[in-house]
Amino acid sequence: MFFKLNLKRTLRAIVTLATGASLTFGSVAAFADDSFSERLIGRAMDLVGVKYRFGGTSPTTGLDCSGYVQYVFQNAVGVTLPRVAAAQSQVGERVASQSDMRPGDLVFFNTRGFAASHVGIYVGNNTFIHSPHTGASVRFDSMNNSYWSARFNGARRVSASSSRANAFGSNAPLGM
Repeated sequence: MFFKLNLKRTLRAIVTLATGASLTFGSVAAFADDSFSERLIGRAMDLVGVKYRFGGTSPTTGLDCSGYVQYVFQNAVGVTLPRVAAAQSQVGERVASQSDMRPGDLVFFNTRGFAASHVGIYVGNNTFIHSPHTGASVRFDSMNNSYWSARFNGARRVSASSSRANAFGSNAPLGM
């Protein structure tokens, strides 16, 4: 357990150096403007290093992008999101522009030839956290990276009171 905790701290330090942003949990308050966002970002960061798994919904066995986002929202703030990125892109309120994004907003990308085929969580400082693809793990990436900036489709803000998000209970069909 001690080794695992130190490994997680080491990974966070490496990510912080690699992104050029101070993204340790203690600095989340600088990005997040409320406890909702702080809990989201804190839980999202706890999962850095979890392996990607297509269709994955558990940190134990692996997470895909939408499974990661769904897991973080459910476990950090109790908001139940739909299962797939395209459906998640319909939840909450549209964020008008990138300059209006706040920590905890969902960010969507066209990575497979259709809108909202990939999703992550914005953490501030033009950085987001996500579960990218097979062979990778949950990590931070820059919105300014040429790959991500060319594929960005928009952002949504989900709150604890997002009625649409809470409309999807645990009985929602697979793919919702």
